[in-house]
Amino acid sequence: MAVLYPKEKRNWMFWLVLLAVFCVCVYALRSVLLPFVAGIIIGYLLDPFATRFQKLGVSRTWATLIVMCLVVIFLVPALVLLISVIDEQIGRFIEALPQYAASLSQKLEPFLADWKDKFPGLDPEKVKTYLRSNLANGIKIVLAIVRKLVTSGFAFFNLLSLLLITPVVAFYMLRDWHTFLNKVDGLLPKLYKKSIRQMAKEINSILAGFIRGQLSVCVILGTFYSVGLYIVGLELGVLVGFLAGLISFIPYVGSISGFVVSLAIAFAQFDSIGPVLQVVAVFMVGQFFEGNFLTPKLVGENVGLHPVWVMFALLAGGVLLGFLGLMIAVPVAAIIGVLVRHAIENYKKSSLYLE
Repeated sequence: MAVLYPKEKRNWMFWLVLLAVFCVCVYALRSVLLPFVAGIIIGYLLDPFATRFQKLGVSRTWATLIVMCLVVIFLVPALVLLISVIDEQIGRFIEALPQYAASLSQKLEPFLADWKDKFPGLDPEKVKTYLRSNLANGIKIVLAIVRKLVTSGFAFFNLLSLLLITPVVAFYMLRDWHTFLNKVDGLLPKLYKKSIRQMAKEINSILAGFIRGQLSVCVILGTFYSVGLYIVGLELGVLVGFLAGLISFIPYVGSISGFVVSLAIAFAQFDSIGPVLQVVAVFMVGQFFEGNFLTPKLVGENVGLHPVWVMFALLAGGVLLGFLGLMIAVPVAAIIGVLVRHAIENYKKSSLYLE
C-alpha cells in the first residue's frame, strides 16, 4: 500500500533527491569538471567588465571578445615573465643550497649549545649533520620538482584541457551569462520565486564582495611581496612572495606561511641582521596595507563569510574533490551560509520556535 505524503513534503523530497543526484554526479565527474568550473568562474569574474562595454553600446558578443582579448594581452606576458623569473631564482637557489645549509647549521651552533645544557639527550652534531645533508638534499629535491612543474607544466593532459577547454567555456559563459540566468529564472517554482531571487541576490553580493575583492587583494599582495622581497635580494623572493599573495584568500595562512619561509631563507642566506629586518619590514608593511586599506575597500567588512567558515570550506572541499573542491569551496560556503540564515529566520517565525 502506497504512502501518501502532503504536497509540501513531496516538494521537499523532490528537491532533496535532486540535490543528492547533483552531488553524486559532481563527485563521479570530478576528474573532468575542472576546466568547465574554471571557465564558469572566469566568466563570472569578467561579467562586470563585459557589462560595462555593453553600456557603451557594444553588443554582448563584441564585448566578450574585447574582454577576452584584453585578458590575453595583459595576462600571458605577465605569466611568461613571472615563470622565467621564478625558474631563474629556483636555479640559483638550488646551486647555493648546500652553502645555505652549512651557514644555517653554523649559525645554529650557539643555540644548540644552550639546548644541550637544557636537554642533555640532544646531540648537536647529529642536528648539524642532518641540516648539512638530509635537509639540503630534501629541499633540493623538492625545489627541483617545483622547477620542473613550473617549466614543464603540471599533468600534461590536465594542463592541455585547461588551456583548450577553459577559454572556450569562459567565452560562452561570458557571452551568454544573462541569457543563462534568465532561463534559470524561468524554471524557478512560482510559489517560491520571490524568496529564491532574494537569496540569489544575497549570494551574488557575497560572492562579488569576497571572490572578486579577495582576488584583487591576492594579486596586489602577491605583486607587493614579490617585488619587495626581490628588491631586498632574497633568493626565491619572487616565488615565495607570489605564493604568499596567492594563498592570502585563506585567512592568515598566506601571510604567516610566507613570512616564516622568507625569514628562514633570509636567516640562512644573509650574514647580517639588516636584510633579515628588511624582509620582516616587507611583510609588516604588506599586512598593514591589507588590514587597513585593501581588505576594507576591495572586499568589504560584511561579506557574510566568517574566516573560520572559509577555512573549513576550503579544507573540506580539498579533501572531497581535490583542486576542484578548492575552486568551488567558497561559492558553496556562501550558498550554504545564505540558506542557513534564511532557514533560521523561517524557524523563528514557525510554531516550532514560537510555541
